[in-house]
Amino acid sequence: MEQYLQKKMAALVLCFLLVSLSAWAQSGKTINGMVVDQATQQPIPGATVLEKGTSNGTATDLDGNYTLELTTENAVLQVSFIGYTTQEIEVGNASEINVELSEDISQLDEVVVVGYGTQKRSDITGSVASVPKERLTNLPVTDVTQAIQGTTAGLNVSQTSSVPGSSANMQIRGVNSINANTSPFIVVDGVPFFGSINDLNPNDIESIEILKDASAVAIYGTRGANGVILITTKRGSATAGEPVIKYSGYTGFENMAHVLEPMGPDRYVQKYADFVSANDLPMTDVLPNASEVQNYNAGITTDWLDQADQQGRINEHNLSITGGTENVQYYVSGSRLKQKGVVRGYQFQRTSIRSNLDANITDFLRVGTSAFFSDNNSDGGRVNLLEATAMSPYSVPFDDQGNYITFPMAPEELFRNPLLGLTVDRVDRDKTLSGSGYAEITPSFIPGLKYRLNGTYVYNIDRTAQYTGRAANDQSGTANVSNTERSNWVLENIISYAKDIDKHHIDITGLYSAQEVTYFNNSAQSRGFINDALSYYNMSAGTTQSTDSEGNSYTLLSQMGRINYSYDSRYLLTVTGRRDGYSAFGADTDKYGFFPSMAIGWNIHNEEFMKNHPSVGELKLRLSHGQAGNQAIGVNQTASTAATVLQPFGGAALVGVIYNSLGNANLNWETTTSTNLALDFGVVNNRVRGTVEVYKTKTKDILLRRNLPTVTGYGSVLTNLGEMQNKGIEFTINTVNIENKDFSWETSLNFSTYKNEILELYGDGQDDVGNRWFIGEPLRVIYDYEKLGIWQEGEDASDTDPLANPGDIKFRDQNNDGQITDADRVIVGQVDPKWIGGLTNTFRYKNWNLSVFIQTSQGGMKNNNNLTYADEAGRRNLPAEFNYWTPENPSNYWPSLAAFRNYRGYGFAEDYSYVRIKDARLSYVVPAYMLEKYHIKGLTVYAAGRNLHTFTDWFGWDPENNYSPRGSGDWTNNYPLVRSISFGINLTL
Repeated sequence: MEQYLQKKMAALVLCFLLVSLSAWAQSGKTINGMVVDQATQQPIPGATVLEKGTSNGTATDLDGNYTLELTTENAVLQVSFIGYTTQEIEVGNASEINVELSEDISQLDEVVVVGYGTQKRSDITGSVASVPKERLTNLPVTDVTQAIQGTTAGLNVSQTSSVPGSSANMQIRGVNSINANTSPFIVVDGVPFFGSINDLNPNDIESIEILKDASAVAIYGTRGANGVILITTKRGSATAGEPVIKYSGYTGFENMAHVLEPMGPDRYVQKYADFVSANDLPMTDVLPNASEVQNYNAGITTDWLDQADQQGRINEHNLSITGGTENVQYYVSGSRLKQKGVVRGYQFQRTSIRSNLDANITDFLRVGTSAFFSDNNSDGGRVNLLEATAMSPYSVPFDDQGNYITFPMAPEELFRNPLLGLTVDRVDRDKTLSGSGYAEITPSFIPGLKYRLNGTYVYNIDRTAQYTGRAANDQSGTANVSNTERSNWVLENIISYAKDIDKHHIDITGLYSAQEVTYFNNSAQSRGFINDALSYYNMSAGTTQSTDSEGNSYTLLSQMGRINYSYDSRYLLTVTGRRDGYSAFGADTDKYGFFPSMAIGWNIHNEEFMKNHPSVGELKLRLSHGQAGNQAIGVNQTASTAATVLQPFGGAALVGVIYNSLGNANLNWETTTSTNLALDFGVVNNRVRGTVEVYKTKTKDILLRRNLPTVTGYGSVLTNLGEMQNKGIEFTINTVNIENKDFSWETSLNFSTYKNEILELYGDGQDDVGNRWFIGEPLRVIYDYEKLGIWQEGEDASDTDPLANPGDIKFRDQNNDGQITDADRVIVGQVDPKWIGGLTNTFRYKNWNLSVFIQTSQGGMKNNNNLTYADEAGRRNLPAEFNYWTPENPSNYWPSLAAFRNYRGYGFAEDYSYVRIKDARLSYVVPAYMLEKYHIKGLTVYAAGRNLHTFTDWFGWDPENNYSPRGSGDWTNNYPLVRSISFGINLTL
C-alpha cells in the first residue's frame, strides 16, 4: 500500500512537472491570426500586436494577418490601431487568435505633431491640418509639393514650372506681405529646414502637419506669419522585432499634357499672306526670308516641335530598413530618382540617403541622431522650346555638313536655332548635408518633467557652370561659373512639464534657442575664346574676364513659452508667447520682437447634455487670436551701401565709389495679427467628419520703398509703411459613403477661399499705379483696358477709338471722352484664384484599390502671353489654334494680324480657371497566402497617372504653369506641363 501511494505521488509530481514545462514552453510558442474591423469584418493592416510587458511585437500585414513568437509564460496580447479601442487577450493554450477591433467613436486620441511637441487631436485649439498619409506613400511623385497639392484647405500649391527638379510655390492662407517672402516656414523633425523642399524624399516622410492660425504659428515667432509646415520623417520602432526591409520602385513614361501645335507649312504660308494684306504691305514673295523661299521652292520642311521634344522617362528606387529593440531603434533609407524630360536636354537626378537613430541610454536619458544627404543633378544643355514653336516650317536645323545653322530663317536673326542649346556644356549641382542630434532627459524624481537639447547643422553647396560655344554665341564663346555655400546651425533648449490633477491637465513648454546663417558666393565670367576645347575649365583663356563675390551672415536669438490647459477634456486653453531677436535690424530700433497668442476650445460632445446623441462623435468649437512676424529684411538693408565704379582719370581707369542704396536704421518687423474661429464635427458615428474655419489676418509695418527727391542722390528708401489684410473661409469634409466586407467608398473634399486687400501703402492714402497696388483692392490685380470684342467692318469707331480699324481690339471708353487713353485702364480681375479645392474618392473592392484625385483653381486671371505676338506675326510661326480675324473670318475674340499696331500694350488677361484630374492610382494587394512560401510580408503592385486631363477654357499650354512661348527663354519658363503614366511595386520583407 505504501509503495502504491509512493508511485501515485511520483506520478502526480511528474504530471505537475509536465504541465509546468508545457506552460513554460509557451515562451517558444508561435501565435498567429487575423485582426479585422468588428463592424465590416475587413482586415486592418498595420495593427500592432504586442506581447504585454515586453518589447516583443509585430504589425499585421496588408491582409490583417500576423505571426508572433512569444517570449513569456502566460502571455497576454495587446492589439491596437489608431481609431480603434485597444484589446488585451490571454493566449492560454491557443495557437491562433483572431481579433475583432471595435472603432473608437471619438478617434480623437490620435497624436498630432505641433510646434515643439505633440498633442492629442482632441486637445488642439489651433488650426492644425494633417496631410492624408496615403498621399505620402505609394504615389510616384518627384517632390513633396506634388504629393500635398490640393489636399488641405488653406494650402495653395501652384506648380509654376514643370522643369524636372523644380518645386512648386506654396502659400498658406494667402499673401501677407507685399515685398517680403510669402512662403511657409518649413520644420523637419522639430528643427528649421534650410534646404530645398526638393531635397526631401517623400518616401522618408511619416507625416505632414500644416499650421495655419496664430495660436499654431506664433510659437515660431518671426517666421510664422506665412504659416508653418511640420514634416516628421520615419524612425525605427521598438515593436518591430526583426528588421523590416521595404523596397518601392516605379518606372513611368512622360509626355506633354497638352501641345499648342504650331501652324503647318500650308497654314504658315497663308498666315504670311494674310499678314501682308492686313498691314497693307507689298507682297514681294511667298515668305519673308530668302532661306524660307529657297526651302519652299525645294519642298523642304521641318517639324521643329518633333525636333525639340522626346519621350520622357522617370524611374525611382527606394530601399529602407527599419528595426529596433526596446532600447535602440533605427531607420535607414536610400533613394535614387532619374528623370528624362519631354524636351530634349532636360534631365534631373537625385540621390538621397537618410539615417535616423534613437537610443535609451538609461531609464531617464534618451538620445538620437538624424543624418541626411542629397545630391541633385540638373546637368546638360537644353533645347529652347520657345524658339522651336516660333520657327518657320520652311527652315532646317542643319547644313549639308550636319552642323547646326545658327539662324535657320536667315537673314532673320530674331529667332535662333532652338537646338543650339544642346551644344552648351552645362553643370548644375546642388548638394545638401544635414546632421542633427538630441538628448532628452526625463528625471524620475519629477514625473512629467522633460528637458530636450536639439542641435542641427546644415551645409549646402550649389555649383553652376556653363560654357556656350562659339557657334551658338556669335563666334565668341562664353563661360560662367558660380559657387554658393550656405551653412546653418541651430541650438535649442526645450523644457516641458505635464501634470494631471483630477480633471485638470496642464502642459508647459519653454524654449531658448540660437541660430546662425552664413552665406557666400563667388562667380566669374569669361568671354572671347578662340576655340571651344577648354569649356569653362580655363577661364583665363578668354579675352575678357570679370569676377564677383558676396558674403553675409545673420543670427537669431529666441525665447518661447507655452501653456496648454484642459479641464475634463471639455474646456481647453492655449497661451503662447515668443520673443525673437534678429541681428540684421539697425542700431536705432529694438532688435527684438514679441509675438503673443491665445486660443480656447470647447469639446461640446463631451458635455452631459450630448450623452443622448451618441451618433455625434466630435463637436468642438475653437477660437484663437494672436500675432506672428516676418523678418522681411535681408542682411545690410538697414545700412547705406556703396558700389565701385571705373572712372577715366589722367588716361587711366581708376576705381571710384558711388552710393547706391540708402539705409534705414529704424526698420522693424512686419507683424501679422490673426483671428480664427472654427468648428470641428463628426456625425453619423464619425462616418462624416469635417472642419469649418473662418479667419481674418492683418499685417502692418509692411516694408515698402518710399520715393525720395533726386537731390538726395538716392531714388528710394525702405520704410515700414504698408498695411494689408486677408479674410477667408475653409471647409474640409471626409465621408465614409459605403463600407462593407468586400467594398468601401470614401470621399475627401476641401474648399478654400480668401479675399486679400491692401489697406495702406505710403501713409498718404494714395495708390501706386506703377506697381499696380491699389488701396482697397487685392495685392495682385490685372490693371488694364477692358476688352469688349473686335471691331467689325461696318462699325463706326470714330466716337470711341478714332484710330481703330476693323480687326482691332475694341476697348471700353471708361470715361466717355471719345478716346482710349491710360485713363481708361481699370482693374479687370485678380491674379490669385478666388477659391481652390480638392476632391479625392477612394474605392476598395476586395484586394483592389482605386484612388482618384481632382484639383481645381477658380476665378484667377493672368495675362495670356500666347496671344501677344505684336508684329512678330509676320516673321514667326503661330499656334495652329490662333484663328485670327480677317474680313472672311469676322471673329469677335481673335484680333487681326494688324491689330497689334494699335493694341496699346494690352496684356490679353484671361480667366485661367481649371479642373484637373491630378492623379489616379489603381493598386492590387497580393494576398498573404500567395507570399508565405517566399517569405514576403507584403506586396502591392500599382499603375498611376498624373495630370491626366485638364478641363479649362484657357488658350495655351497650361492654365497653371507659367510656361509661355513668349517668355524670356529662361529654363524655368521653357517647359510645358507633363502627363505621366507609371507602374510600380511596394515590397516588404
